[in-house]
Amino acid sequence: MTRLNRRRFIAMALSLPVMARANTQELTPVAAPEPDLIETLLTRAPVPKHAEELWVLVDDREASLSVYRGSRLQERFSPISLGRGGAKTQRTRGDNVTPLGEFRVNRFNHESQWRVFIGIDYPTPAHARMALRDGLYSERDYDEYFRHYRLHGSPPQDTVLGGAIGIHGLGGADPDVHAQYHWTQGCVAVTNAQIDRLVELVDVGTRVVIR
Repeated sequence: MTRLNRRRFIAMALSLPVMARANTQELTPVAAPEPDLIETLLTRAPVPKHAEELWVLVDDREASLSVYRGSRLQERFSPISLGRGGAKTQRTRGDNVTPLGEFRVNRFNHESQWRVFIGIDYPTPAHARMALRDGLYSERDYDEYFRHYRLHGSPPQDTVLGGAIGIHGLGGADPDVHAQYHWTQGCVAVTNAQIDRLVELVDVGTRVVIR
């Protein structure tokens, strides 16, 4: 079995509708955002909050993850893998899409099957407002979102928008598949060595911009 066929076999065996990274924009183009304030906020160009802020930029088009200190590049990982459904401003549970926007790291799981899982605070209030506008959230869903946020200090993970989004390593996943395809259910995946390095750099509260 050739390497390429082996990759396809692995993908089919896992029932993953994988997407070749080189053709990401052709196969799953990210639609241009509507002239709407919410989506503008979610897709705006990231800027450092101050000269010494350490923050993370995930770039869908470049399939890269970069760590900056202010405007100075500190580390860059490429290629990375995103969701099999592409990257969009709005995702729903089960669509395998990586959400675009500005987030904060809010948890670490060092016992994850993916080696380490760095969780982010998706869905953000901006995503909730967009869901209400688009009819994905009812008024009751919207109110419950903010009630949960006030009570727990983090967004609910069990609504129609889904949850459990973050940055993680490969764990026992095949590095050959990772090198060729976007394969996740919506998270950002890097290699095990890269996630170990990222854990050394970021902390709870670190800003993560996905564009």
